[in-house]
Amino acid sequence: MNTVVSPTPAAPAGRFGSGQAVRRIEDDALLAGQGRYTDDLRIEGQAQLFFVRSPYPHARILSVDTAAALAMPGVLQVVTGADLVAAGVRPLPGTAGFKRADGSPAATADRRALAHERVRFVGEPVVAVLADTLQQARDAAEAVFVDYEALAAVIDPAQAMAPGAPALCDAAPDNISCEARHGSAEATEAAFAKAAHTVKLDIVNQRLAAVTLEPRSVLADYDRASGRTTLHMSTQMPSGVRDTLCDAVLNIPRDQIRVRVADVGGGFGMKTGMYPEDAVVAFAARTLKRPVKWIADRSEEFVSTTHGRDVHVQAEMALAADGKILALRLRSQANVGAYGTGTGVAIQLLIGPWVQTSVYDIQTIDFHFKAVMTNTAPTGAYRGAGRPEAIYTMERLMDEAARQTGIDRIALRRRNFIRPDQMPYKNPMGQVYDSGQFESVMNQGLALADFDGFAARAAGSAQRGKLRGLGIATFLEWTGGNVFEERVTVSVLADGVIEVFSAVNAMGQGIATSLAQLVVDAFGVPLDKVRVVLGDTDRGDGFGSAGSRSLFTGGSAMRIGAERTIEHARGLAATEFEAAPADVTYAEGAFTVAGTDLKIDLFELAGRQPEHRIFIDSTSAVAGPSWPNGCHISEVEVDAQTGDVEVVAYASVNDVGRVVNPMIVRGQLDGGAVQGIGQALLEQIVYDPETGQPVTGSFMDYAMPVAGSSPDFKTEMDQSTPCLNNPLGVKGVGELGTIGATPAVINAVADALARNGFAAKAPLLQMPLSPTRLWSLMAG
Repeated sequence: MNTVVSPTPAAPAGRFGSGQAVRRIEDDALLAGQGRYTDDLRIEGQAQLFFVRSPYPHARILSVDTAAALAMPGVLQVVTGADLVAAGVRPLPGTAGFKRADGSPAATADRRALAHERVRFVGEPVVAVLADTLQQARDAAEAVFVDYEALAAVIDPAQAMAPGAPALCDAAPDNISCEARHGSAEATEAAFAKAAHTVKLDIVNQRLAAVTLEPRSVLADYDRASGRTTLHMSTQMPSGVRDTLCDAVLNIPRDQIRVRVADVGGGFGMKTGMYPEDAVVAFAARTLKRPVKWIADRSEEFVSTTHGRDVHVQAEMALAADGKILALRLRSQANVGAYGTGTGVAIQLLIGPWVQTSVYDIQTIDFHFKAVMTNTAPTGAYRGAGRPEAIYTMERLMDEAARQTGIDRIALRRRNFIRPDQMPYKNPMGQVYDSGQFESVMNQGLALADFDGFAARAAGSAQRGKLRGLGIATFLEWTGGNVFEERVTVSVLADGVIEVFSAVNAMGQGIATSLAQLVVDAFGVPLDKVRVVLGDTDRGDGFGSAGSRSLFTGGSAMRIGAERTIEHARGLAATEFEAAPADVTYAEGAFTVAGTDLKIDLFELAGRQPEHRIFIDSTSAVAGPSWPNGCHISEVEVDAQTGDVEVVAYASVNDVGRVVNPMIVRGQLDGGAVQGIGQALLEQIVYDPETGQPVTGSFMDYAMPVAGSSPDFKTEMDQSTPCLNNPLGVKGVGELGTIGATPAVINAVADALARNGFAAKAPLLQMPLSPTRLWSLMAG
């Protein structure tokens, strides 16, 4: 089942076009309990699949005994890694395009759909058990005996690179999958030598879990007549899953797999690619020739989905006496887990560095990044994907530089902002910003946050025994996934509906509403005349939804596709009128001939066509990425007696270009900020360093932000600087709040400490700032 969203309100088009805070058309069904998630689907004869997972962080698989499990009631099949190898199932794609220090290709062990010969992290799938019911599959899984030979494991990247550490693959005895250098070490060293001030910080972006409301879910349905397999699943990228599964893993034609996506309960980047479990479900359905369902439980999600962040950076910045930044030097070790995936490596070695210098005019850099393998779950995309790590580093450096030099932190930013007259601006990573007015956005943010009134608020906090601090983050991010082409189809139907399909995907972000509003803009018809269809590889291919690209790439394609449809229909109307197309005008759902009373309704025109529709298949591209930016300001109160931190105020001004739906944009910004606050204060995936066992395997151990503890957000958008790279003028918004919130909150805590005699402690702050960690730091 794919996502079909049919709005119900009938009202003038102007009320539901872009720029209006239209209520999300997706929500009526969801609020009524009529959502269609993968687990809601039932196919007659479906089998249930359950995985046996490795209890060891590192071990050899000596043997797998499945006889007892196969003899149990209801068991249909037991699949091992050796079975998949024998059947010709190939490893998942690894890193590509990156190099090790000696110039050899990036190294990683083969990651198989089921572990074969060796396991490399706790939770890696080893055996799949299929039975008539889930309980039967669970029971049989307990009867599978896997004989392991435990091997030494390593969890920490620094220890993984040390001589004598257990190696995860033969091609990388030092466990460095690959590394990248950017900039000039010589020019940077020269800049540091002449600097009046230098600042140095040791910064950790801890490992996070991308916790979605809906876990990973797959239902594979095999059609005996055609030999095709349809995967109903929760994913952000249907075409990407199909292509990886067919091209790289099963080695079958793409037309043998169809991927359909209905409702998705959150993705946050974690659902952007194919997982080993997806391949196993598809393989099992094709071998059993019957439907197979697997729904991950929460414990599986904590140990086996891709995690986010996990980067350790040594950051240094050189400044002139007047505060002008002269150079930036970074050394980082990214823990990419047991397997170096293309996404996990690119995020830390390339994508994050693209925005490292952010909104500041810095051209001299020396970056050296390493992707290090450890016996932990692989890392990958998580909301922001490299940009939060980079911006957090940059904004921590800016505020610490201000404290150490005595230069006001606002003045320091003004001194270093890229000016509007420098646009288009090429940063030292070769990325070109098309537009931006960074100082103006900061000025608006300071006013919105009542920056000048902070002293009075701090005095009030002091009377209550609390230390108050204010933190600021001025920053930009890159959006687009560097996939700028998108395909849409537009069908004007005789029954009075315009049905549009896009390969971007819904995952709770409201994209169907925004696309429908753009169709309303183009056709001038009421919203109830628009039906949005998403999530079906048989309907069309595309990159999907990732990198905050859905609106600026997919929305632009929708606008162009709608315009092309109108132009095509204009020609059809001209034929009906026996008039020249240039004399035919279109407005509000009807064509007319200038200077006459000739008129034909759009849908009537569709009904006169041989197929009773007007159809356009349109592919178009935007010119480049978008560079949304913002100023986020938070205020915190710190209880010095307990170390508890409360975010008591949060204001942000965000340049996201043209805004299609202000309500959805605010929801994205505020929801993202809550996730950023979660990283700052609460969240962390922890592995026991001695045993390699995950410590945070449930919500009992992994703290999450909740609505009741979130601040009242003051969120505004500046639309005065539209993006120049797409026809809508929009910029990506889905990850901006997450990127800005984390440094704004940590900088606020650092400010609270510095104002109250703990300035020397400010550089030592590390996330998450739990009460115990902060109290211990303050108490020495």
